[in-house]
Amino acid sequence: MRPAWLKCLIFTVAVSAAAFSCDRPTRAAAADLPKPAIDLPAEKDSKAAVAVFAGGCFWCTEAAFEQLEGITDVVSGYAGGKADDAKYETVGAGLTNHAESIQITYDPSKISYGQLLRVLFTVIDPATKDGQHPDYGRQYRSAVFYSTDAQKRVAEAYIRQLNDAKLFDAPIATTVESFDKFYPAEGYHQDYVKKNPDHPYVQRWSVPKVEKVKKHFPELLKRSAPATTRSAA
Repeated sequence: MRPAWLKCLIFTVAVSAAAFSCDRPTRAAAADLPKPAIDLPAEKDSKAAVAVFAGGCFWCTEAAFEQLEGITDVVSGYAGGKADDAKYETVGAGLTNHAESIQITYDPSKISYGQLLRVLFTVIDPATKDGQHPDYGRQYRSAVFYSTDAQKRVAEAYIRQLNDAKLFDAPIATTVESFDKFYPAEGYHQDYVKKNPDHPYVQRWSVPKVEKVKKHFPELLKRSAPATTRSAA
């Protein structure tokens, strides 16, 4: 995550070069992605489960996922690196192996791991390696951090399914990585979109991802989903 002043600079440059925005299509068609052919079984009395994903700026992915029914908590943080360098300054500078990530706590009886993956691959550009526009570098890579063999199996199967369907302009670059530990980000990063709805970066990059979830997954939204912050023109 870059400092606020740099976010504003990126926003200004991006507006003047809108043709290269993160909203550019990477799929041959705008159709919804298929449901995963393989998923984890839904157990009626199952305990809360956890998924850890990376998809560029964690402000964006946090806001996108927290509006889904069955999700009880979304925390922005770092995954893929060590405890001593899990800090904004070092991660944002690309000096670690961490990726800006989110830790999702969810009820498997209400939303499945496969559904979460489908939302992830809809919200991000999985065909871009080491970055999500306008943020680039390994710290902004897209990744699925699996904590069980079952999660790994479902993630790898879904990536194969999407690649075989040739829905993207290039092979999926999202990595499937073994999960070690999640390190929550600094307090001011949590719920950033809610707390800073008028921030230029939020308006340009976060809000469209929130809206994309609403458009493609209306049946998965919480009944009391918060109103979307207004989108920049």
